[in-house]
Amino acid sequence: MLAEKKSTDGITRVDLAELLALRARAGKPGSARTHARTPLAGGHVSALRGRGMDYAESRVYQAGDDVRNIDWRRTARSGKWHTKLFEAERERSLLLLIDTHATMRFGTRVRYKSVAAARAAAWLAWTCVRGGDRVGALAFGAVRDAADPHAGARGALNTLGALARWDAAASAGADAAEPLSAAVARAQRLIAAGNRVWVLSDGWCTDPNATAALVRLARHAEVRVVIMVDALERELAPKGAYVFETTADRRVVDLVGAEARAGFRDELARGWRGLASACDTAGVAWTTLSTDDEPDLALAPFLRRRSARA
Repeated sequence: MLAEKKSTDGITRVDLAELLALRARAGKPGSARTHARTPLAGGHVSALRGRGMDYAESRVYQAGDDVRNIDWRRTARSGKWHTKLFEAERERSLLLLIDTHATMRFGTRVRYKSVAAARAAAWLAWTCVRGGDRVGALAFGAVRDAADPHAGARGALNTLGALARWDAAASAGADAAEPLSAAVARAQRLIAAGNRVWVLSDGWCTDPNATAALVRLARHAEVRVVIMVDALERELAPKGAYVFETTADRRVVDLVGAEARAGFRDELARGWRGLASACDTAGVAWTTLSTDDEPDLALAPFLRRRSARA
């Protein structure tokens, strides 16, 4: 396990300067047309019909329709009154749901899962504000706080500052468990229908109610999950004796035999496998991000993937 350091080294602790530098690697969001379902002004096309810039279709006139939108040509051709419908443009928000449990402060390759999650969140924030979206964040677990969504550089900087503060607070304070279902419910109360929620977690907080909570959130918003994983959670460790240290304990684990190595991997994998299973059952898209992955390379295809709800 990587040795704990008190400085913001970008390995065991989030380095704000590194998060800021990820702006240069921000990509363009997917160009697939997305239907927002909220009455906010902005740059995404809404599935709602109302007065707006782009003509959508005409339908038979109904009581209460604005007479200014009567389609005179269609009315003359059909002999029945028709009214024009328009697609209104909407702005979307992205809410990043950040796991701050103590299990995230673990890693054997390059950096802790907590640092990898912050880097992924920063890249997503820069990418989405570049595409005209608002971005905010919600911490759950050891830290329970929120950064309100804002557009442009203000939104990204506000989110990045929160990520650095939450990491410092989680590292310095005692861990406090919060089930994933409770965190998802908090997120649902904060975000308007039709917007996006990305969950970044290692899955150890997944509880029996998590699947139902994800289903409810997916009815309300576009949900995607990035599961943070370490190499030892997916691969057999090389033979040997390993020392694992925390602030309260030091343990030596004997991993010489193949059975012991497999059992050790499977025990460490319970977190991410549990969250992956909950996502599959809920019909929520998910991907894994290793502690040695670069977010722009690992997440760009997942970001561009068209949502089943789009």
